[in-house]
Order: sequence, then C-alpha cells, then structure tokens
Amino acid sequence: MKFIDENKISEELVNSFNEEMTLELANRLEDDNYSTPFDGLKDWHLLRALAINRPELTSDYIHLLDQEPFDEN
Repeated sequence: MKFIDENKISEELVNSFNEEMTLELANRLEDDNYSTPFDGLKDWHLLRALAINRPELTSDYIHLLDQEPFDEN
C-alpha cells in the first residue's frame, strides 16, 4: 500500500483510499502501537486529510482526531 511520500499527503493518495483502507488506518491509530511517535503522527495527519477531503470515509473515526475546542488562555 502506498502511504505518505516524503511526509507529504498528495491528492492522489487521499483519492486512492477506500473504506477498507480507512478502517486499517483507524485500527492502527486505535492500537497506537507505533515504532516512533512520528509514525503515529503521519497516520493522524492522513486521517485528518481524509476527514477534510473525503468525510464520507471517516465519519465513524472522527473521534480519533480529537478536535475538541480548547481555551488558549
């Protein structure tokens, strides 16, 4: 499976995702068993890009993005 090339998420990559691939991505994020924190961050950014550009694929996994509002003060 093709993932992030040089830490960039391309339109082609986002458009190549289907429900099965999105489920695999969500499962990895749920398991949170990455070799480095950066690997998890890459998946998180990919899920975020999918949520923005292909929301129909991510509606069941939006909780993984933790987009709670917060007060900066």
